[in-house]
Amino acid sequence: MALNNQSEFQDYLPMMAEKLGGDGLIGELCNGFNLLVDADKGVITFDSLKKNSALLGLEGLNDEDLLSMLKEGDFDGDGALNQMEFCVLMFRLSPELMEESQFLLEEALEQELNRF
Repeated sequence: MALNNQSEFQDYLPMMAEKLGGDGLIGELCNGFNLLVDADKGVITFDSLKKNSALLGLEGLNDEDLLSMLKEGDFDGDGALNQMEFCVLMFRLSPELMEESQFLLEEALEQELNRF
């Protein structure tokens, strides 16, 4: 998947993780999810992603890029991204963060799952 703004994203996510810690980073990712979500369905759909992508600086992505993003993050195959799928996708799009912070991811996801 060739995301036009991926390098900019990779520059900021590790810095956010360092400054906010696990809980703060997950909170910010959840805020990002809420900006993109289809309010009626509670998930990110192609239409909601296309409509709201400029809010996250993704206005340069074409339909193919948006569909690729959805497919890459859609682990359950329902054609949409739930909150957990979105957060995991954001981590996966930042190889630097994945290499340096595998423990941070596991800790944050475990804490988030324990809240439910």
